[in-house]
Amino acid sequence: MAGAPAVSAGSTTTQHEAAPGSLPAAAADLRSVPVRWWSRHRVLVRLTDALVVVGAALVASLVHLARPVGEAHPMTAPVLLSTVVAWLVALEWGKSYDWHLFGGGMAEYRRVLGATGKTFGVVAVAAWLTGLTDARAVVLVTFVLGVAGLLAARFSWRRRILRLREQRAACVTDVVAVGHPAQVSRFVERVTAAPHHGLRVVGACVPAGEADAGDLIDGVPVLGVPDEAGEAAERAGASAVVVSGSHEVTSDVVRRLGWALEERGVSLMLTTELTDIAPPRISVSRVPGMSLLHVDLPRFTGPKYVVKQVMDGVLALVLAVIAAPLIGVLALAVALTSRGSPFYVSERVGRDGRIFSMVKLRTMHQDADRLVPMLSAVDDGAGVLFKMREDPRVTSIGRVLRRYSLDELPQLFNVLAGHMSLVGPRPPLPHEAAEYEERMRRRLLVKPGMTGLWQVRGRSDLSWEETVRCDVYYAENWTPQLDLLILADTARAVISAKGAY
Repeated sequence: MAGAPAVSAGSTTTQHEAAPGSLPAAAADLRSVPVRWWSRHRVLVRLTDALVVVGAALVASLVHLARPVGEAHPMTAPVLLSTVVAWLVALEWGKSYDWHLFGGGMAEYRRVLGATGKTFGVVAVAAWLTGLTDARAVVLVTFVLGVAGLLAARFSWRRRILRLREQRAACVTDVVAVGHPAQVSRFVERVTAAPHHGLRVVGACVPAGEADAGDLIDGVPVLGVPDEAGEAAERAGASAVVVSGSHEVTSDVVRRLGWALEERGVSLMLTTELTDIAPPRISVSRVPGMSLLHVDLPRFTGPKYVVKQVMDGVLALVLAVIAAPLIGVLALAVALTSRGSPFYVSERVGRDGRIFSMVKLRTMHQDADRLVPMLSAVDDGAGVLFKMREDPRVTSIGRVLRRYSLDELPQLFNVLAGHMSLVGPRPPLPHEAAEYEERMRRRLLVKPGMTGLWQVRGRSDLSWEETVRCDVYYAENWTPQLDLLILADTARAVISAKGAY
């Protein structure tokens, strides 16, 4: 749901009956629908995906042709061509180009990975059934390169969208809100607070008697009643209508509205008060006359957790081997520039409230903890956190280490010891955890992480409420795929150094 309290129903509507021998009204009207920003963006993404998949296949084929004479299989080229076609078709059928995926949330990446997994499964089974075992290595290289390229390309396009939204207020989707004034006001407030999600409320339709046409609700003009939302959306140039249900906005009203929107090529979205629940935990089932939303309970054990453990162990081991020389050099630099051990060991609270010793490179002068009471008057932290933008306890080299999170590299050994995860909530101090109320304690249901949503969304610049929200959201909605995406986004956050002090 990516922060906005709306669950997109795409443009799913109910067909009108058309007169025999005539075109449906929707078919005629859609010809005049204006080109939206996401229509052009979809073309560019499709083109980029095709270039990435074809490029991956070409690189894999060149590697194959470089093998000694006689070892290259003659059927490899047709297999690769079939793989490319099947992959691109799977991306299309997997709805990875739906407009509401662009610019926010994890659903876009999940659909890319889902389409890729299905394609790989089909190709692998086909290669096994046909006996083309020699082509499997080439196909595997294609998929590895292709997945990395597709995710990187989608990430780059997303950064472009977010940059345009921030700098020019471009790449936004205009919507009309339907519901009681209080519901419209709440929706406008949440959309306004999250401009990076790309929604802009340009009008509202409220039940008769609640407000008059031309009145303003949080700066948004009332354009009519719910039955007129289709015409209102067309007049306002909106791409979607967002409906909040009430006893006046019934299922019959929504159904008729769907017909009106279909004729105009406008999408329909239905709001829900299920906030901070990731889409993979939500499924829809039908009972006579209604749809039921099923919300899966958060899971902290099982196969998914085993995958996370294995992924943590493997990646942490590889990173620790790579980073060991750098850690040694940095530790030497810390030891030479200030008195004391180059490492700082601090007690932290781990999963289920267990205490462990977390190790970092020392960035402050010795005995810096004893100065906290003296500096509390100039605390820049949020909630129970103590932070200072210009902390006199930090050494000169410590500022560099903190700016690029290099002081946290030794935590890789905490991950290998099983105390921490690569991705998770911020590891709290015991006195911080002692002040947690019930919602905050949800953070302790999973292992703390070297990085997490709190880091990629602003680090120390976040308010205490937003920090808690990020950590609780992660604890209840984590998946291995989300971990990989956060790790990829961490590189950008570290390089930008935003919120690091």
